[in-house]
Amino acid sequence: MSAARPISNERLERGLIAHLPGVSALVSCDRLTGGANQETYRVVAATAGGERAFALRRSLGGLSAAAMPGYPGLRAEAALMRAARAAGVPEPEVYWIFEPDDGLGEGFVMEWLDGETLGKRIVRSDELAAVRPVLAFECGVILARIHSIDVAAAGLTDVLSELPPAGFLEQTYARYRGFDTDQPMIDFTARWLRERLPQTPELKLVHNDFRNGNLMISTDGVVAVLDWELAHIGDPMRDLGWICTNSWRFGNSGLPVGGFGTYEDLFRGYESISGEAVDRHRVKYWEVFGSFWWAVGCLEMANAYRSGLDRGIERAAIGRRSSECQVDCVNLIIPGPVETIEATAQSGVDFPSTDELIAGVASFLRDEVMPSSKGRTQFLARVAANALDIAVRDAGMGPEHRMRQRERLGALLQSEGDLGALRRELVKRLRDGSMPLDQPGLAEYLRESVVNQLAIDQPRYSGLATALSPPPLKMGD
Repeated sequence: MSAARPISNERLERGLIAHLPGVSALVSCDRLTGGANQETYRVVAATAGGERAFALRRSLGGLSAAAMPGYPGLRAEAALMRAARAAGVPEPEVYWIFEPDDGLGEGFVMEWLDGETLGKRIVRSDELAAVRPVLAFECGVILARIHSIDVAAAGLTDVLSELPPAGFLEQTYARYRGFDTDQPMIDFTARWLRERLPQTPELKLVHNDFRNGNLMISTDGVVAVLDWELAHIGDPMRDLGWICTNSWRFGNSGLPVGGFGTYEDLFRGYESISGEAVDRHRVKYWEVFGSFWWAVGCLEMANAYRSGLDRGIERAAIGRRSSECQVDCVNLIIPGPVETIEATAQSGVDFPSTDELIAGVASFLRDEVMPSSKGRTQFLARVAANALDIAVRDAGMGPEHRMRQRERLGALLQSEGDLGALRRELVKRLRDGSMPLDQPGLAEYLRESVVNQLAIDQPRYSGLATALSPPPLKMGD
């Protein structure tokens, strides 16, 4: 495997001058926050008419798609954006796609567009209050246009993989089974999904990451659809279910479409262009799959940290977000009452205690480092502080949480052993089919273990409040 490398400003400047008419020099190249799979930069170049901004997308560490299985690569992403733009989808213009001789890795430079991309701001900003009510309908329209793209005519047939629902499920489940972790709720959800696979849907171009956070929004509506690197040929309802997944509502669970709109508006927009009625049961299936898929994706980020591919704190911390997605699966398919755990003060002879020391470091990061830094450093300081908060909560709740898990699992499995051995046994039985999904006590164990784990990992996640006060089941139940 090639070693990850930072971007070369010298090579970038040389390429900008060669490929973009009017550019005379590179002024700056700053990496933006976010982007766990890819790198995004704001590039400013000098031109005869003054400074001009561009956006640069690059594979993580400059590595090619061959080093990251499952991704078609950024060359394909650039081609997809050009095809989508031609189909009437709001997209920036792509100016320069990197070649191997450029020495910059895999990536491209495109038009810089102004708009909001942060999901929380899109959901909460006063400036966007007037446009939010129409966004779900507009997203439906855009998705119908994406799904209408003729892949062969766009020259993308050999670029994109075909991934029917059964293959997509098994691919995702196989990735999870390759990690050194036993997460019973993921195995339960995989079984649930396998038993409800959509029946031979017509396969079309699927964006596969169409969600709040990958849309650029202005007061006029959607400015651009971003991040095409996961696109494939599959069930188009995957896109409609994914934008409804709770992870991308940014705390506003009452509006299922991105935290800004309703199912009805999304479907109405889609049907106005496609001329086809939306199958609501299939959308519900893909909403469940979305939480399952992202639960596995979060663990994959942590696996990248463990393997040494990326030792940044962001990768490690995202692994703990898997419990957010797992609780969403609980809420969608096995909602019910949960007994929660109260935190206990750490006892011992040390003064201050270990959890107090950790909390002090977290406060330092928030109160001192974050205000005095900016950009990615400020973002990572917040991530690091949040990771320390998890450690403090685990010290207060983890022992009781793990003891309860062991007791429930022992009763469920009619077996004895430590928690790790019991979880492995449950996972084994879920995988080989010897444990029925309706086994008495199984749903109760899963609910309690996942909900209390989330209370440790991220107690402010909206799915926790939903789990503790589940609403009546709705669409597609």
